[in-house]
Formats: sequence, C-alpha cells, structure tokens
Amino acid sequence: MTIPNTDNAFISLSGVHKSYRTGSELLPIFSDLDLSIPKGEFLAIMGPSGSGKSTLLNLLAGIDQPDSGGIRIGDQALDQMGETSLSAWRAHHMGIVFQFYNLLPMLTAAENVELPLLLKPLSARERQERVAKVLDLVGLGRRGRQNPSRMSGGEQQRVGIARAIVADPDLLLCDEPTGDLDRQSADDVLAMLSFLNSELGKTIVMVTHDPEAAAKATRILHLDKGVFVENARVAA
Repeated sequence: MTIPNTDNAFISLSGVHKSYRTGSELLPIFSDLDLSIPKGEFLAIMGPSGSGKSTLLNLLAGIDQPDSGGIRIGDQALDQMGETSLSAWRAHHMGIVFQFYNLLPMLTAAENVELPLLLKPLSARERQERVAKVLDLVGLGRRGRQNPSRMSGGEQQRVGIARAIVADPDLLLCDEPTGDLDRQSADDVLAMLSFLNSELGKTIVMVTHDPEAAAKATRILHLDKGVFVENARVAA
C-alpha cells in the first residue's frame, strides 16, 4: 500500500508503539514515537544501551514491525507490507552496514559485494561491472579477489559499504559502522559515508556510540528510554 507524502519527509514514523514480551512481563520500548527525516539527510542517532536505538533501526529496516503506528519510507508504508513484498522492496531501496561486517568468509570480497545483485535481473557481466565500480569507489578496486579474512577491519567495513550500495539504494542504515575499528579506520569509513551522502545524495541513518562519528552527520538525535531528548544540527 502507498500513502501520500504530505510533510515532505522521506522517512516518517507516526505514533509508533513497540514493546517486547519477556516471560509474563511486557517491556515497552517506544510509546507514541514520531520521527521525520528529509531525503538526503545524514542522521546520527545516539543514546545509552537499552534506549531503543537498535529497535528503531530494525523498525526502519522492516526487520521488526511496530505494535501500532505508521512507518513510511518514500510513499511506501512498511508497517502494512507482507514479508515477501517487504524483502523485495528492501533489496531495491535499502542498504545496511553492520558493525561486524557480516561478510561470508568463504567468498571473496567481490563475491560478497555481488550478493544483493543476485536478486536482480542482471547478467553475470552486468553484475561484475557493478561490483568493480563500487569496489573502485570504496578504494578496493584491486582487492576484489581477496578473501575478507586477509583484510584489515577498515577494509572489511569498506567491503560491507560496497555491498550495501551496489544495488544503488535510496537509503543506508548503519549500525555502529565504526564500533569495531581503530580511529584512523573509523575516520576513513566516516569519510566514505560523508561522500555517499554529500556527493551521491544517499539518505543515511546511523546508530552510533561514538561522538566523533556522530559529528560527521548533518543532524544528531539522542534517544533515552525510547524518547528523543535532544536535537542538534551539526553541519550546514
């Protein structure tokens, strides 16, 4: 189902409620949460453990569903989609960057990057051309045949970013993308994300504990016990 985009937001959460049951107890995460993200924004979400950051990212990814309320990305209402249609939509419109890379160790870097393209009606040559292009973009054009286990953490994360953008999605969701990296590698990854946002127009939502990572975003939101408690604009 599609719904009109009346507030010019690319991503919109309206009155979202989410709880988890632990035994006989119901643990509330969000109660009437609203969020609006314009297209092309680089948003950082910070907050202590248990504040709801991971739940929010899972809701945006369609991995989890709200108990009530609406989640819209573009003109698509994610909360009203079935799993099959949601998976197909996600493959075309969303890329996800994980903290621990989630690369398959038995595959080369290029083969890992190619995985999202296997869901598209592309020839082997077209897939190889796309993979080569994004590996060049992240500075690993000569490393495609290498196994990720022989790469540094920063290089593995760049493979993860290449995999996330190879299908040319509108939206990147980043879950602590620098959390497992040293400072220099983290800065390199953040520079790549900033480039994807500013030069290629990708909308990015990044969950992070790192203030230096958050400072690269165009806006920072702080979550505390499922509520946004601060909104700071940090870049023009």
